[in-house]
Amino acid sequence: MRISDFTRIVILGAGIFVLVPALAFDGTRSPDEVAPATNIEIVPHSAMAVAPAVDNVNLTSPEIKRGQTPAEAFRAGLQALRVGDAIGGVRLLENAAKAGHPIARWKLGRMYADGDQVKRDDLRAFEHFRSIADSHADDSAGTPQSRFVANAIVAVGIYYLDGIANSSVKADPDRAREMFAYAASYFGDADAQFHLGRLYLEGRGGPKDVRQAARWLKLAADKGQTQAQAMLGAMLFKGEVVPRQAARGLMYLTMARDAASSQEKWIAELHANASAQATDDERALALVFLERWLKGRHD
Repeated sequence: MRISDFTRIVILGAGIFVLVPALAFDGTRSPDEVAPATNIEIVPHSAMAVAPAVDNVNLTSPEIKRGQTPAEAFRAGLQALRVGDAIGGVRLLENAAKAGHPIARWKLGRMYADGDQVKRDDLRAFEHFRSIADSHADDSAGTPQSRFVANAIVAVGIYYLDGIANSSVKADPDRAREMFAYAASYFGDADAQFHLGRLYLEGRGGPKDVRQAARWLKLAADKGQTQAQAMLGAMLFKGEVVPRQAARGLMYLTMARDAASSQEKWIAELHANASAQATDDERALALVFLERWLKGRHD
């Protein structure tokens, strides 16, 4: 089934693919009565610090050596990268990818997207990720390989959000939402669920739907997706787009703060602001919720 066909089903029956019940809101208002979504400032991902890059290599290497399988070429490529041979490593990975090794193609996509040992090239990264999405979208979910397929589909969606400058890849939020919906529903990918929830909250790429936003964000947050925990926590603490649950919101914000990278300062700021506004009782109850969470109770 093509991704576009699958996501039409998701859009027509948005609640069908939500695998957990709606948030157990304990406010006095029903979800239909909550206020319209307000802007929750979420800072975009900043550029990652990377090792010194080499220019994009000329990928005119010979085919895989006689008797060498794609998997062996992939492993050899990784070993070359480990010892600093970026040119040789990329060539081996390209050969493995051309022979049908999807994780080799995923690795190349990540390298070009992050500027990891190669010059950053978003268009080349996009092409690698899109090739995986086109060829492996129907792979069985739950397998080790499916994690890489889902990640590639999410990467394609992220590129479609804003497009790639000076290329044929133009901004297409509708398409981005389709990609996130597929990876979120079929593969249960937490990053896809976060991005899908955020688009529902912002009304980007389709109608705004606060209830669906909260559901998808909770799915991702309960899997440990840091940005989803921060966004959901802020929503619950403020009670501006969902009935207020300050202690539970502070719990999610605390988990997000503890797991956030040094580049995600917006998460630390959200937590600090909420903690300063919370009452002593709310902070105490947040710790109770956190202890229950750490014991495996995600209710």
